[in-house]
Amino acid sequence: MQRAVRLLGLAAMTAVAAGLAGCATSYVVDNNVQSYAKAPIPPGATYRFERLPSQQANDAAQTDLETLAEPSLAAAGLRRDDANPRYAVQVSARSQLELSPWADPWFDGPGWGPGWGPRWGVGLGYGRPGWYGGGWWGPGALPPNQTWYGREVSIVMRSLPDRQVVYETHARNDGPYPDTRRILPVMFHAALQGFPNPPQAVRRVDVTVETKPQTITPAASAPQAGTPAPSAQPAAPARP
Repeated sequence: MQRAVRLLGLAAMTAVAAGLAGCATSYVVDNNVQSYAKAPIPPGATYRFERLPSQQANDAAQTDLETLAEPSLAAAGLRRDDANPRYAVQVSARSQLELSPWADPWFDGPGWGPGWGPRWGVGLGYGRPGWYGGGWWGPGALPPNQTWYGREVSIVMRSLPDRQVVYETHARNDGPYPDTRRILPVMFHAALQGFPNPPQAVRRVDVTVETKPQTITPAASAPQAGTPAPSAQPAAPARP
């Protein structure tokens, strides 16, 4: 009986959330970002994309991902020039279908599984992990009130021709929004916050996504406890 009441409550909450999402014109994507700057990068530096063998094997998906990342690289002051690049840029992304933290962990599932590790780890419970362009859509997806998405993006820059890594950055987000093509550009934007001299600590970078029209606007950012904030305005408390 208690489970039935709980399920009815979750269904009602899902319906309310869906109604609010239908009316909303924006939402906030919160990102945990960590960056490493190893050498000075001049403004207006030129670059070309480079790919790992696994990315070369999935050419269409990687081209699509690079297209999503390119506006954020331009906004950071970098200029793509395949004929005369000063740097090589490698971009990657991963999406993971997870169990919602608000779902009943014992209903139709094995309960709580391993969580995200210090870097890239395993997701909770259901679904298959996959790099961008792969698929965890279709049969086996979670019920709406249990659907949750974990995503990461990374950017690695190497100087040419010596191929030394000069910049590395990662951003991670998790939440209920299913629109990967809209969220990945936002995450690249967050990952490049502070480029080319970013804060050293892990920090939170919130980006507001306008659903009509599609634009992104920095909302707030703050380092973790113990590191001075880059601005006087603190970020919203992190989701438990």
